[in-house]
Amino acid sequence: MAQHTISVLVEQTFDALPRIAGLFSGRGYQIDSISVGEAEEPGMARMTIVTHGDEKIIEQINKQLNKIVDVVKVTDLTEEPFVERELALVKVSATQSTRNEIMQIVNIFRAKIIDISPKTLTVECTGGHAKVQAIISMLRPFGIREIARTGRVALKREFRGET
Repeated sequence: MAQHTISVLVEQTFDALPRIAGLFSGRGYQIDSISVGEAEEPGMARMTIVTHGDEKIIEQINKQLNKIVDVVKVTDLTEEPFVERELALVKVSATQSTRNEIMQIVNIFRAKIIDISPKTLTVECTGGHAKVQAIISMLRPFGIREIARTGRVALKREFRGET
């Protein structure tokens, strides 16, 4: 089953998100990630939904999303070039002896240390899903205290030529 990234432009109403979530839960479709925020136009929001399924399921999801009253536009980005990002905040245990090694990992991933205490470091990592997964895997042996992750956000890539 292939993973799909779907961009949904919706009117910002109080029931838009529950309707879309209800569509998925009511039909047993899986949401791997969902992110919602203001769009470029006032009163509009953009949702990025990452889901998976065979072609028939994905086709049904797209058709059902288009039927929802608040939905203005549905774009399955999977078959097109697109950019995506995710943000993770990771609080990791850090001792005097492990602090330098953790900082080296943070630098390699071009992440940032955004908070420090005598026993922990909090790391901010932004990037594609694979990058976020990789830094979390590298930090896990030190002892992860907490993780907060956004869902993925994505936009269609417009430039397709050569530079």
